Amino acid sequence: MELRIGLESLPLGAGGTVVTVGFFDGVHLGHQAVFRRTVEVAREGGLRSVVVTFDRHPRETLTPGREPKLLTPPDGKARLIEAAGVDVVLVLRFDRAFSLVPAEEFVRRVLADGLHAEHVVVGANFTFGHQARGTVETLRALGPAHGFTAEEIPILELDGRPVSSSSIREALAEGDLEWPTRALGRRYSVEGNVVTGAGRGVDLGFPTANLETDPRVLLPKTGIYAGRASIEDRHLVAAISVGTNPTFGREPVHVEAFLLDFAGELHGRALTVEFWARLRNEERFDSPEALARAMAEDVRRTRELVPVPEARPA
Repeated sequence: MELRIGLESLPLGAGGTVVTVGFFDGVHLGHQAVFRRTVEVAREGGLRSVVVTFDRHPRETLTPGREPKLLTPPDGKARLIEAAGVDVVLVLRFDRAFSLVPAEEFVRRVLADGLHAEHVVVGANFTFGHQARGTVETLRALGPAHGFTAEEIPILELDGRPVSSSSIREALAEGDLEWPTRALGRRYSVEGNVVTGAGRGVDLGFPTANLETDPRVLLPKTGIYAGRASIEDRHLVAAISVGTNPTFGREPVHVEAFLLDFAGELHGRALTVEFWARLRNEERFDSPEALARAMAEDVRRTRELVPVPEARPA
């Protein structure tokens, strides 16, 4: 997959394309349907498939401080888009100047002159351009003059419930993992580098990896979870805490993971944790010993709920 950054990376070069545009936070099943159609039409026509996305949530620029937390950081989103078989990802800077670009100018500069679009695929709730005035009907109206057609993909529903990034965020904030798992088509996960913690886990008999996560990324509701952790090509069962360590005085919300049946140095390494089941709420215990007993029970239940990943062939 080819990655391009900014308007200055255009034009794309010779040859037509099939393009889709959106922020695509989470790359949920609805987004994946859009990508599949984009890739399908491109391959049928001998064209390149292109995803146009943005370096930040539009609301970060339009209403600073009121933007939602992200389901996927930029790198993670790019990996998921690549897995969909897309040929090119164009990441545009959604700054104040870009937010003022009229829909008609976006069509001309980006879709037509920049990407040589022959077909554009968008979701049913798609808007673009200054004040979000552009819609799929705008694309259909402007397309003939610029040499492309436009297609709208209906909103995906599961058991009558629309799949959306906002519904996934709401579920995670409530500690619900069932809907995010279904809507994403995978377990929700967060990633980060392992950093030095207070060392209390070692004293309690459960040495944990403390994750430094992207502050823009959404963490599930505070509590204890069963899941898995991935380090490079190793996949392990893990008991995961999202919380503030109330037994020892409150700290900023952060992620810690106890990797079952693992011995090794993790500091400085990249770690991804995957949430499978919510075990309990975060609690304040009267003593470290009481906390250790609760952690032992968390580990026992984690073993019951999460199967050990099969070793991959070398």
